[in-house]
Amino acid sequence: MPSSTRPRAAAAVAGVLAAAVAALCLHGAAAQLCETYYDDTCPDAYNIVKQVLIDAHKSDVRIYASLIRLHFHDCFVQGCDGSLLLDGVPGVINSEKGAPPNNNSARGFPVVDKAKAALEGACPGVVSCADILALAAEISVELSGGPKWGVLLGRLDGTTADFNGASNLPAPFENLTVLQGKFKAVGLNDVDLVALSGAHTFGRVQCANIADAPADRLYNFSGTNRPDPTLDSAYRAFLSQRCPRNGNSMVLNDLDPTTPDIFDKNYYTNLEVNRGFLTSDQELKSSPQARGTTAPIVDQFARSQDAFFKSFAQSMINMGNIKPVTDPSVGEVRCNCRKVNDS
Repeated sequence: MPSSTRPRAAAAVAGVLAAAVAALCLHGAAAQLCETYYDDTCPDAYNIVKQVLIDAHKSDVRIYASLIRLHFHDCFVQGCDGSLLLDGVPGVINSEKGAPPNNNSARGFPVVDKAKAALEGACPGVVSCADILALAAEISVELSGGPKWGVLLGRLDGTTADFNGASNLPAPFENLTVLQGKFKAVGLNDVDLVALSGAHTFGRVQCANIADAPADRLYNFSGTNRPDPTLDSAYRAFLSQRCPRNGNSMVLNDLDPTTPDIFDKNYYTNLEVNRGFLTSDQELKSSPQARGTTAPIVDQFARSQDAFFKSFAQSMINMGNIKPVTDPSVGEVRCNCRKVNDS
């Protein structure tokens, strides 16, 4: 066989094998995600992604938290279809990367590119970019001391992006009622809301999310010209030094000031003593509406890391099931996560 045709032939064979594996994941008339999706077509997919992440973490301690955030921001916008990864194409694709929740905030795209390149080298045309995000999220949590779970796979990549939809992602300044509504809209409940918010147990966040309108908890909370009364006074003083009024809004702060790079239950113990960094964090415990809804869940997770880990793993699976694309007539396996094939 001429060398120029070998990659194409390999991809064709891989496509046939992928279809065969997908058939094993069928239940009734609809394709379902399953843990074994790549067992025959790309058996080393998990380890390939894991090694890329380990290498990236050597020079970027924030990368694990950033990658799980990419999965979250992808799934909440038209489902877990890799739409967040698409670059803009004038007149064709208005990239979600430029939407307010992602612009100058979402990060880790080059690491996804490296994972994709490594997978294409091992098993071309097989592993979707949407599945790379799901794998990277689980691996990031595991490598940070958090729980493991069986990642359900078999998503295809979408061919569109939704800039306006990205603008409706849950925001750091929103109250509990709004947050509950946004989670309910994608089929997630209060346990999912509290458990997935626990991803804020690691990572960094900009001062803009606590010291600038509309998220100003330090100087003008809800237009009162006063700080957020639910914010612990000592913690507020510390944050005021980190994020002075009219200071540099890009300065980074630990979401969890106790164990900022470890995935543990300290996010919830912080909420118990009014040390949640974001308004959306503290609302889970301190909102008047939280008493009979989210506050008892916060209390449970603050008491038991096992309970948190178990719920977090299940909620990640639930989130990963938000409208996955499994129909090849409307989705594809992108060769490059940044663009639609043949574009």
